[in-house]
Amino acid sequence: MPSIFQLALGDAFDRLHPQLQRRFGVGLDSGEACVGRGVMDRIWNAGPIVRPFLALGRRRNVLVAQSGRNIPFVIENYPYLDSYGRETVTFVRTFPRGRFDATMVLNPATGQVIDYLGTHQHLVTTLDLSVDDRGGLVIRSGRQRLLEGPLALPIPACATGAATVTEHFDDRSERFTIAVTVSNPLLGRIFGYWGSFTVSYVEAASVPATVRPRRESARC
Repeated sequence: MPSIFQLALGDAFDRLHPQLQRRFGVGLDSGEACVGRGVMDRIWNAGPIVRPFLALGRRRNVLVAQSGRNIPFVIENYPYLDSYGRETVTFVRTFPRGRFDATMVLNPATGQVIDYLGTHQHLVTTLDLSVDDRGGLVIRSGRQRLLEGPLALPIPACATGAATVTEHFDDRSERFTIAVTVSNPLLGRIFGYWGSFTVSYVEAASVPATVRPRRESARC
């Protein structure tokens, strides 16, 4: 069974750099998890106007309020079967003063990857995946909704942060590189980071409880 990223990208998956193919080939059938360790050259935000939102998001590991240069981080991608029987892959990024949690599943009806954000999957967004001319993976977030109790509320565009994520593999340094930019329609670019990391592949038979969400949602 292909990974959720292989299924979402289809034939374009073969155009990824081979190292990215292995990294995003992580899934239940691969039996592997991918753990990356590296340094963010810079983490930045737009300043006082967005810091209250960053601080609020930090409470549920949705956003990182920390900023600065040369900040170490760990990213953990573990595949597992969630309580609704869906293959899920964690994207847990841990920094010295915060975490950014995400869990991703495939929506079989649309073929899109769905990204649940935070410890309680309170926010959900669709993801558009593509491959650039350097064999890198480009991820763009789409519509966003707030999940609270029985409600699934669309978030107005003016209150959203649209993310663009790019990952490449640098053959010279033998490191993965990542760049993230989050923008708001009214405020422009409000948050971002870029850096590099190396990875190790470990058995995925046992998924650490620390990377799994405290609550799961079936809505997407």
